[in-house]
Amino acid sequence: MTHAMLKGSNVPLEATTVRAVLRWTPGQEAPDVDVSALLLGSDGRVRSDEDFVFYNQPRHPSGTVWRLGKKRVTEGLTDTIQTDLAGVEPGVGRILLVASADGVPFDRVPALCVLLYDAAVADGEPLARFDIKPETGAETALICGELYRRGEGWKFRALGEGYSNGLKGLATDFGISVDESEAAEPPAEPVASPPLPPEQPTSAVPSQPPAYGYPQPMTPPAPPAGDPYFRLPPQGPQFIGR
Repeated sequence: MTHAMLKGSNVPLEATTVRAVLRWTPGQEAPDVDVSALLLGSDGRVRSDEDFVFYNQPRHPSGTVWRLGKKRVTEGLTDTIQTDLAGVEPGVGRILLVASADGVPFDRVPALCVLLYDAAVADGEPLARFDIKPETGAETALICGELYRRGEGWKFRALGEGYSNGLKGLATDFGISVDESEAAEPPAEPVASPPLPPEQPTSAVPSQPPAYGYPQPMTPPAPPAGDPYFRLPPQGPQFIGR
């Protein structure tokens, strides 16, 4: 039986490995959506930048949280994160499930929901479903829900909390070091035109027309190669744009 969840409600999880599926309906105005996860310690913050699982770091070093990637299904598009709850390190008390829309507000994302499955059951019904309705519509990142410890077990809580400053702002709030020193690629240095050749000496009656040189068209250098996403340590993730 699938638990239809309201914002703030929670449900206990008996599954040891859960699959969180973010699903939405694509459309001409709808942006692409990405799912991420942040593993938080007892202080409510990440222990290091490695606790951020997202499109440029798709697997946690512990191997317990990883992205499965995007799929097209009958109901729309999905992006999925799977978590081995039984293997999560004791220092992790909460795992946030996050959606981001690359700077486009979530009021353009139709039928956004998160579905929680028992990963050990093939083709099983969702354990829980939460239809996410942004509070203002201007949010560009959302905490869809969280997996959290309760005693010896785990629970899932539906949240739907939004951020207007995107995934970078959300990640920074929870302790991710975002290096903005390379937030944009530096512009290419201007290329000087070659000098004209020296003028030929003239006389009252030149024996032949003077020769003039013309600068050849120059091809601007290719911009420096760069990762179009975040760059990871040593400086921490660097947000350049999705």
